Amino acid sequence: MIIRAAFTTTALAAALFAVPAAAQDGQPIKACLVTKTDINPFFVKMKEGASQKAQELGVELSTYAGKVDGDHETQVQAIESCIAAGAKGILLTASDTKAITDVVRQARDQGILVIALDTPLEPIDAADATFATDNFKAGELIGQWARAKLGAEAENAKIAMLDLTPSAPSVDVLRDQGFLSGFGVDVKDANVIGDEEDPRVVGHEVTNGNEEGGRTAMESLLQRDSGINLVYTINEPAAAGAYEALNSFGLADQAVIVSVDGGCPGVENVKAGVIGATSQQYPLQMASQGIEAIVAFAKDGTKPQSSEGLDFVNTGVNLVTDDAQEGVPSISVQEGLDRCWG
Repeated sequence: MIIRAAFTTTALAAALFAVPAAAQDGQPIKACLVTKTDINPFFVKMKEGASQKAQELGVELSTYAGKVDGDHETQVQAIESCIAAGAKGILLTASDTKAITDVVRQARDQGILVIALDTPLEPIDAADATFATDNFKAGELIGQWARAKLGAEAENAKIAMLDLTPSAPSVDVLRDQGFLSGFGVDVKDANVIGDEEDPRVVGHEVTNGNEEGGRTAMESLLQRDSGINLVYTINEPAAAGAYEALNSFGLADQAVIVSVDGGCPGVENVKAGVIGATSQQYPLQMASQGIEAIVAFAKDGTKPQSSEGLDFVNTGVNLVTDDAQEGVPSISVQEGLDRCWG
């Protein structure tokens, strides 16, 4: 199959000194990693984790990425290519968690193990397994922290919600709803963004998970209400853009920004006071464990088992801040820097 130029494609052969892994049928184990973009440091680190573990285990790894977050069609093409190439397993961070399930079903029907990384498919059992941050918990932690930080003023908060994309993939919904729940907002239907009726929420805007989108979304919400004093962001690039917008309006000291990711630039922004607190996740671990799972499946058919009490494999999350709030567990910025990525 011909791959369109929209893909960033890399074939990573087994390391020279590694013994190539072989499946039950004696064939080399081929695996694919399909991420949303090659730009976000989160996916860069995910690719690094998959590549390192593939080299270590002698797996032939091909990686694919769309041009931007939300580039669904290129992900479909990537999975079709992986099927045609005889991959034993596919690691996927889906841009459209609902629409991708048709081609995922095709892969699974061919006996390919499909593992969702970071972003659960909808329904979650459309993939064989999910290796992810507890994204609801990540959002809940920054919501709890923000409520404690604002104290009595939490009841008078004016909240800007900077989400991901119009398609509202599961990671988008989980973080958004987790934050609002942690802050004490009745979210109505936990599976739907924006149906809350709490007057403290000024509005929701999408950012596409990047700095420019964060700036534009923040500007739009400030036009609705210049008194915004709490900003939720889907990730740290969006948070950086939100801060730029606030600063351009002379409102940088008025609002507290919270986020999710834990990349090194984001943690540095916590240290600098741009972000008040962020929930740190661990993409290298997700991808590394995913490659291990593909090897186990290729050798004896073993599939990953979810963490106890969850419907996915939990790869961990920590709140990072130097402004710890009573009753909200957190780690210091220095520890966050020791564990960050990007």
